[in-house]
Amino acid sequence: MSWSELLDYDRENIWHPYTSLTEPLPVYPVDSARGVRIKLANGRELVDGMSSWWAAIHGYNHPVMNRAVKRQLDKTSHVMFGGLTHKPAVNLAMKLEKLLPKGLTKFFFSDSGSVSVEVALKMALQYWRSRSRPEKIRFMSLEKGYHGDTFGAMSVCDPVTGMHTLFSGFLPSSIFVPSPESSFGEKCLNRDLEKIDQALKTHGPETAAFILEPVVQGAGGMRIYSPDYLKRVRELCHEHEVLLVADEIATGFGRTGKMFACEYAEISPDVMCLGKALTGGYMSLAATVCTEDIARTICSGSPGVFMHGPTFMGNPLACSAALASLGLLLDMNWKDRVDSIEAQLKKELYPLKNFPGVRDVRVLGAIGVVETTRKVDVRAAQELFVEMGVWIRPFLNLIYIMPPYIIEPQDLSLLTRAMKEALHSINP
Repeated sequence: MSWSELLDYDRENIWHPYTSLTEPLPVYPVDSARGVRIKLANGRELVDGMSSWWAAIHGYNHPVMNRAVKRQLDKTSHVMFGGLTHKPAVNLAMKLEKLLPKGLTKFFFSDSGSVSVEVALKMALQYWRSRSRPEKIRFMSLEKGYHGDTFGAMSVCDPVTGMHTLFSGFLPSSIFVPSPESSFGEKCLNRDLEKIDQALKTHGPETAAFILEPVVQGAGGMRIYSPDYLKRVRELCHEHEVLLVADEIATGFGRTGKMFACEYAEISPDVMCLGKALTGGYMSLAATVCTEDIARTICSGSPGVFMHGPTFMGNPLACSAALASLGLLLDMNWKDRVDSIEAQLKKELYPLKNFPGVRDVRVLGAIGVVETTRKVDVRAAQELFVEMGVWIRPFLNLIYIMPPYIIEPQDLSLLTRAMKEALHSINP
């Protein structure tokens, strides 16, 4: 079949993320990808500003990643994790333990970020039941937060933008605290602390865990807040006997300029969720990591086991890709690369703060965000960006990029110029 015929079928029958099948947005057929470039079927090459939704930190078709997956493929692509184990999973856990905040030593591997959040919520519920505290069955999270699209994860997403109204009556009732107003680099504002302190005083006895995205709220608005707030939340959760779950799915593995965003506040959560860049974007894999106390408490209560077990848990191909990705990350002087990206983003994006229609510009690590005063026309923006030879996917009133760490300065400038042009052309 020709690409024209394939695209016709795609438009009629295949859902893409958050799209309609009756009024579909255009999709662009990909032939191949290498480095930071995505090659379309018509031969046009696009500099990738999204790292395929923040995952492909080493770019595409990396020879080290390719070799790792091919080597594992010659051994076995998958075996069930029930009753069996293999070197890629064990070695991955050992390597991650050395990188993670202190105390996170017990690993549960799953197949997506949303599932890793579901697992974290289950861990919290089983933990408190094992401690004979069955009343602690609710969750607390931040407004403007995003933690995934499955039902449990969705229940702790922002109550306005997180699809709660569509599934009201079915979603569990969570407790939401206003997002911190305290900006990155500043001390936590008293009013932010008062809100979280009051919420924990009121609801702490019934709350199993507080879940948040450390320092950067991703899909809920690309907001960057004070690490001091995170530090104080850690203290308050401990004081009120509420577990702290850090969702580092988007922020982990160097994206913010630290290996994990929790490091900005020098804290260790009780549970951490990992995904996206874990495999360098090669395979779907996630991990939920908890402390010794949580694991032992769960396993000492009824029924004596943790009640979850995905079919593709600990997939050997995915674990091999993750090991290769972590090896590349540690060998590439990633901190200097991310710091260089941050410096260039600040230089080239901060002047856009003065543009008409721009509400704010934010940069942290390899994250660059332009927030506009009105919603971006995604269709028009996408057409413009493709015409300019870049791949940037706006949402709501945000034009943002999270490029691969291997991007060269001239390619990064192509992305920032395209963002500037978008402000002129589609959001005057």
